[in-house]
Amino acid sequence: MNEAYLRRMRALLPDFEAYAACLSEPPARAVRVNTLKTDARGLAARIPFALGAPVPWAEDGYYIEEDKPGKSIWHDAGLFYVQEPSAMCAAPLLGVRPGERVLDLCAAPGGKSGQLAQAMRGQGLLVLNEKMPDRARILLQNVERLGISNAVVTCESPETLAERFEGFFDKVLVDAPCSGEGMFRKEAEAPVQWSEEVVRMCAARQQKILDCAARMVAGGGSLVYSTCTFAPEEDEENADRFVREHPEFTERERHKIYPHRARGEGHFAALFCRAEGERRELRAAPPADRRTAALWQAFAAEFLKDTPEGRLCSFGDSLSLAPEGMFRTDGLRVLRAGLLLGEAKNGRFEPAHALAMAMSTARLQNVADCTEEEVVRYLRGEELSARARRGWCTVTCGGYAFGLAKSADALKNKYPKGLRRMP
Repeated sequence: MNEAYLRRMRALLPDFEAYAACLSEPPARAVRVNTLKTDARGLAARIPFALGAPVPWAEDGYYIEEDKPGKSIWHDAGLFYVQEPSAMCAAPLLGVRPGERVLDLCAAPGGKSGQLAQAMRGQGLLVLNEKMPDRARILLQNVERLGISNAVVTCESPETLAERFEGFFDKVLVDAPCSGEGMFRKEAEAPVQWSEEVVRMCAARQQKILDCAARMVAGGGSLVYSTCTFAPEEDEENADRFVREHPEFTERERHKIYPHRARGEGHFAALFCRAEGERRELRAAPPADRRTAALWQAFAAEFLKDTPEGRLCSFGDSLSLAPEGMFRTDGLRVLRAGLLLGEAKNGRFEPAHALAMAMSTARLQNVADCTEEEVVRYLRGEELSARARRGWCTVTCGGYAFGLAKSADALKNKYPKGLRRMP
């Protein structure tokens, strides 16, 4: 362990010895049930490991003992998200409701984003931003796996978004990049890389991000700031600075979790509410290309039992079901704008993986129901024997979708190559 860090923590914590002792213990593990697809009972009936005690500060969060829960096929189906338990404390502070406009400014890999999406229940506008392209792609993969249909995934700087969305969002979450002191039990390299210089650098960066976030909160809205570190410069001092420099905000709650005092790795979260005022409106996204929309309608009539309601928007040759309040995306780097339905190819409509993952099996016309063993083969990219009528179908197991296939003499595997498991 980094000796400079331990000296610092000894000066900060009256119960330092208990903290130091806990650093040699294994980290706490947890999963969060994805209520967009199932509930705790439904998940427990499927997964090959036990759900333990509930995480006290997070609805639908459960402690587990399993080392590698992501190996379960039900993770690929999006029935749960593996999330550090104390990290689950921040998103609920926002009190998100269906129909609101919500921004997760530093969203990757998507744990808190999933919590926000579950609270919104598919209603309203959820913007998930990640500045780093590689991390933004991971965020998008999790959005699709979890079946989140009302998210716009962007890859922009906070400054760029602040210029576009001033006074626009009802709720904003800032889970800021930090020195990661709460991850020292989980990541061996984290203590090695720690220094007070890193702490100061992170605190300065967080201040800039918070200033951008404040601009985007509408009158009467709220903002949650969180980190997974214990450094006062990044936590309490940044929270205090924020209310001093932004008097239009009032701090309502503040929480700090330490691994020796609670069952979690550590987190800080503070809730700020903005004084009443206006909420800005933006120009709506243009309607879908008529030809692509017509191809979709014809495809959906055969693929689905009922066509999803909502506004269709075109992005190149692709077609999306836009969330409520979808704005123009000109000049923004957008990875996804709502639920990607598919794209027009050679006069036909080709469905997207995201469509299959967002639909309940009760809405699907043509399914290939498989055993768990067959699903493992499917996730590896293998072909399976046909068991659906010819054409596009959804591969399912136990009432849940895993992805697309094209049925002919066999099931031609259409599971995205980037997601496939190693043989």
